[in-house]
Amino acid sequence: MSLNFLPLNTLHRHALSEILHNFLLSSVFLLALVLIGRGVQMRQLVSSLNLNAAEFALLLSYMAPTFLLIVVPLSCMLSIFLAIMRMSADRELVALKSGGVSVLQLLPAPLWFAMFCCGLTMLLSLHGIAWGAAGFRSTVLHLASTKAQLNIQPGVFNQDIAGVTLFARQIDPESGELLRVIIEDTASQSGSTMTIVAPRAEIATDEKNGDLVFKLWEGRSYILRDQGGASVANFKYLEHHLNLSRLLSGFSLDEIKPREMSWRELQSNLQQSGGERLQVEVQKRWSLPAACLVLGLFAVPLACSFESSRKQLGVVLALLAFLTYYSLYSAGITLGESGRLSPIAAMWLPNALFLILGISGIWLVSREGAPDLSAFFGRMFSRRRTAVVAVIGESAESGKTSGDRIGGGTSGTDGGAQ
Repeated sequence: MSLNFLPLNTLHRHALSEILHNFLLSSVFLLALVLIGRGVQMRQLVSSLNLNAAEFALLLSYMAPTFLLIVVPLSCMLSIFLAIMRMSADRELVALKSGGVSVLQLLPAPLWFAMFCCGLTMLLSLHGIAWGAAGFRSTVLHLASTKAQLNIQPGVFNQDIAGVTLFARQIDPESGELLRVIIEDTASQSGSTMTIVAPRAEIATDEKNGDLVFKLWEGRSYILRDQGGASVANFKYLEHHLNLSRLLSGFSLDEIKPREMSWRELQSNLQQSGGERLQVEVQKRWSLPAACLVLGLFAVPLACSFESSRKQLGVVLALLAFLTYYSLYSAGITLGESGRLSPIAAMWLPNALFLILGISGIWLVSREGAPDLSAFFGRMFSRRRTAVVAVIGESAESGKTSGDRIGGGTSGTDGGAQ
């Protein structure tokens, strides 16, 4: 039977409406759940920067594209699964078959929606992740720089940054420039203490490496080594870098990682240096959008296999299927980055496996040869329930018999005593 994917009739629009409703609910719930968990992990950063609610919400919004890259495929699969499973449980599929409408003729609705999710995930993969990572990095660095400037009191030795003592005689209120500055750093160079004296300085940020930068002019630096010896150097301009973790209680923004790069940056770095991590990241940017199509197709025969009211069991099985996919996906990342497996094979094997399962399942459903998973699991749980009840009954009967024996023995002893 051939499929015409272009026109959408009333049945398809009804199915799309239900799928979209399920998608919005599941995606909002899952994204909120992930962001809440991530927010709890960020409590140290929040306390270090004294973030207010608006700043904290802004940082979470920058992290959302990264999480949506996983949430969208999962929500796509769940929304299609729940819509088809409800139709199957309510016997709507049986009614459609009796009216001459097969499951294959229902496929355009979930496939159109899966293609929409694929495009959305591709937009997040190629542009959204880099936008979120850059915004998160620049916002944290700006807040850290602002905090460092606000904590500096003129004429006071400030030690808010671990291992650093900072003194400024005056601070320009308009430009924020520090005048007559002394910086003592005991942590940047192991085994030595560096002291910098300069008539003026500024505080800036290095977004690429995630550092705070002190820019100093027309000064002198002193290095005193713990093992003895010292050196003095004059400079016209000096940049002294401080790792962000020393200000933010261990939170650090290291160099930009491949997963934070834009598509152009990935291509440029891949041509210059190569490496398995970059190759895996390139394949990941395409395999996750394709996962929406694969998992959406896989959800259709899986949902048709539940022809009873065991919807909770169906949702659990769908989540286990996605967990299996994500485990294979994570294993592929590990094998690809270690060089044990080709990056292309590592990133596309989960899609290939679930695509084969999905096509095979649809073929079985179209020929009415798909197994009734709800009945199968129902019988399995029923047998286990029967076995558990039997074991509990035997244990209770055994306990009762032992009690009767003990009671009889006690009665005999009492009678002998009398």
